[in-house]
Amino acid sequence: MGKLQGKVAVITGGSSGIGLATAARFVAEGAYVFITGRRQAELDRAKAIIGSNVTAVQGDIANLDDLDRLYEIVRREKGGLDIIVASAGYVEVLPTESVTPEHFDKTFGINARGTYFTVQKALPLLRDGGSVVLVASGMHIKGFPAYGVYAATKAAIRSFTRTWAAEFKSRGIRVNTLSPGLIETPIIDGQFDSKEEADGARAMFKQITPLGRIGRADEMAAAALFLASDESSYSTGIDLIADGGITQL
Repeated sequence: MGKLQGKVAVITGGSSGIGLATAARFVAEGAYVFITGRRQAELDRAKAIIGSNVTAVQGDIANLDDLDRLYEIVRREKGGLDIIVASAGYVEVLPTESVTPEHFDKTFGINARGTYFTVQKALPLLRDGGSVVLVASGMHIKGFPAYGVYAATKAAIRSFTRTWAAEFKSRGIRVNTLSPGLIETPIIDGQFDSKEEADGARAMFKQITPLGRIGRADEMAAAALFLASDESSYSTGIDLIADGGITQL
């Protein structure tokens, strides 16, 4: 029997990268998953990769109407849910002098505001004893040039975890953060104007990571599974750092 047998999970950002790997792993462990993403073509591809026990719902977590529609579909199809993995996120690399109000608002609107309401709007459906996993980033721990706004949104997510772990404890709902390092996903190339720049970033992070490599999405899925399942039944409010040692050594 899988570690999530009979569980229902919502995974935002589930059409690619860490979210997709997590959705596939959860289904393999017995869960039914609802995945969200902004682009329908990527959602269709993700659904085909996962293969079964999955519903794909197009939407943007920054749009509260989209979140309402997502949870109405969950309510109608399953009646409730057990797990939330808030994996959707946005990153644009800009030094402080180049940051515009539009960049700031978009980054906070998706990463911080979107994550906040992803969880808040799920509460009526989230069963007692459930698990919430918020995907942050090791960026919130150290200062990396040009990632200031992004890192601040991930620090907000870390703060949400502490607050919600305290607020939801009476219902037995555990809330934990997963903070990855650089993971080989499409979001790397999306940060840069050329493949050469993206490959340069890969090389830089590989060099400064104690384990000497970039992480894999399946490794983050394994970490998310630990936090979502009873394997972590005595953990709440924690930040599970999975970054090859980059912020720790």
